Amino acid sequence: MAMMLCVLPCGAKTKIAVVGNSITYGTGIANREKNSFPAQLQAYLGDGYEVVNFGVSGRTLLSKGDYPYVATQEYADSKAFQPDIVLIKLGTNDSKPQNRRFFSEFSGDFQALIDSYRNLECKPEVILLTPVRCFLPAGSEIDSTFITDRVVPAVRQMAYDNCLDVVNLHNLFGNVWDAQMMPDRLHPSSIGAGVITKQIGRYLESRTSVVPGLPKVVKKGREFNFYGYTGYDFKLNGMDCKIVLPRHEAKGKPWVLRARFWGHQPQADIALLERGFHIAYCDVADLYGAPVATRRWDKFYKQLVKAGFSKKVVLEGMSRGGLILYNWAMANPDKVACIYADAPVMDLTSWPGGFGTGKGSKEDTDQMMHVYGFNTVEELKSYSGRHIDRIAGAMAKARIPAVLVVGDADEVVPYAENTKLLEEALDRNGWPLTVIHKPGIGHHPHSLDNPAPIVDFILKSTVGRDNECTHAVPGNEFRSGAGWAQGNEWHSVADDIQATLNGRKLDLLLLGNSITQGWGGNRKAVTYKPGKGVMDELYGAGRWESAGISGDRTQNLLWRLRNYDYNVCRPEHVVIAIGVNNIVVGENDADQIAEGIISVAEEAEKVFPESDILLLGLYPTGKDKNGVARRKYNRIHELLGPHNFGRVRYVNPTDWFVDTDGNIRDGLYGGDYIHFTPEGYRTATTNILQLIGEP
Repeated sequence: MAMMLCVLPCGAKTKIAVVGNSITYGTGIANREKNSFPAQLQAYLGDGYEVVNFGVSGRTLLSKGDYPYVATQEYADSKAFQPDIVLIKLGTNDSKPQNRRFFSEFSGDFQALIDSYRNLECKPEVILLTPVRCFLPAGSEIDSTFITDRVVPAVRQMAYDNCLDVVNLHNLFGNVWDAQMMPDRLHPSSIGAGVITKQIGRYLESRTSVVPGLPKVVKKGREFNFYGYTGYDFKLNGMDCKIVLPRHEAKGKPWVLRARFWGHQPQADIALLERGFHIAYCDVADLYGAPVATRRWDKFYKQLVKAGFSKKVVLEGMSRGGLILYNWAMANPDKVACIYADAPVMDLTSWPGGFGTGKGSKEDTDQMMHVYGFNTVEELKSYSGRHIDRIAGAMAKARIPAVLVVGDADEVVPYAENTKLLEEALDRNGWPLTVIHKPGIGHHPHSLDNPAPIVDFILKSTVGRDNECTHAVPGNEFRSGAGWAQGNEWHSVADDIQATLNGRKLDLLLLGNSITQGWGGNRKAVTYKPGKGVMDELYGAGRWESAGISGDRTQNLLWRLRNYDYNVCRPEHVVIAIGVNNIVVGENDADQIAEGIISVAEEAEKVFPESDILLLGLYPTGKDKNGVARRKYNRIHELLGPHNFGRVRYVNPTDWFVDTDGNIRDGLYGGDYIHFTPEGYRTATTNILQLIGEP
């Protein structure tokens, strides 16, 4: 069955029904009407969509479950809604003891549910969502192991059987419990709901209408299910090969050529399939990247490019798979889009040779010596001594980006004898290498449970990635520790700002995040106001107001500027400082954050047509000038400096806070080196007032 994308009349909204249990409903989320993931999805997708939450707490997919979803009024309402798209997220409650005894009927009941929607007059597209991982202890009524081992595979099987899109939510929260994402270990918070929203929203927005066809090279391949996607085993010139097709094909037909250990830790592969990549494999087992292996890949690559695939391929490999990745890249640098390697072998003397601190393998060493044609250990060592420098030279010359994931406690393929050598060699060639370290982790497990950093790197290097810094969405902070009066969440705090501005004429309006919020002003929802006294003293009470919200990033302030009426107070001066939370979370790079800040400035110009607007960008963060956060911060200001902001005045505030060595001066910041002390607020206030022409 070919995948169908909804085609609606011009101007019509795409109607999305979200079907599910308590996680969909938003149990435990303050102001769930705005903070559940369906509500956040509405804000994410915008006015062209109508998203309705049909979730019901405690419900099962199983018809014989204790509380079946199909017995609810919400189920009937979801069909009466006549949706264009149905998102189904059920299965968590089916793991309870009283329900899983009927699990043999899960697939049949799931099929009936799918058919009940597809048979509607509106003929909606059905998209399946895997259950999120829960972190309840062993012995809990809801069984996290059963969800992972039985429910998630069953959902993917239904997607495969029905040729449906499936969005992987199971790995979103990694494999370590984070209380801010899932306070009760089962239900996502509003912040966790935002993570789910971004995953679904990006998926829906990135899909194309191109349904991939079966390449002729596959010929009489054997079909198989790859985590809900259709794959094929086939022979090519006697070589064992595989290919998995996405449900929708990204522009340019991007693809991944994976080395070794097919299907092991597939999180990144699944995520790339969601983004329209093909995943391919050509067997080179027990060849250790020797010339015979690279010749196999040459033939395979040639056939796929002939079939219309991108001329630049993403190379992926784990452990010994690193040998073929880098050897083929060295021989074909112009054909490589980027490299993702995981605990990769870089030096044959380290593994399988075992001449360093690693364990090595005599059986593999003997086989490796044979396929390479080495007659003596000295020949092996001579080859390895020059090899990494040759690889680094080829990568640097062709500007091949690479991301490596390593366990710092790896005793099989030690970091110091493999990845570190490549890092150093690339550094000598002036080309960066991105390395993701896993402290305390050995050779296993490979990959990252949540592969987002890997996938984002690959997207950046190939088809381009989304910049969430410019995608206006409301915030989803909910904790009173954000400096708010008990019972408040992001929307009530944002509403409090509007109420505070209404009916006033201001000389100064401050826009930003928690640092700006710390000036406090007259806002009732804010309890922590270390900067208020300073501003009142130096500028005058009642002349100014703070419109900062703790946790806000560029995308959240952008949403507020578009959805609230901040110009109601007709401010003479507007001061903007935003972006530090985009740095602190670590998901966004400097270029993305700078684009987000520029978008905020451009929006402010529209909102405040008669105000003097001062853009500080963001205040310095991190005490050490050589720290990761500060390096990113400095890069952002390097990007902002030459930009033409029109009538917005841009000022870099770094010199207000740092000494001659570039380190933050004592006494201006708290222990996190993000938030100001009262003296820090005095420094910022004094400089701001000078810039707006006040004594």
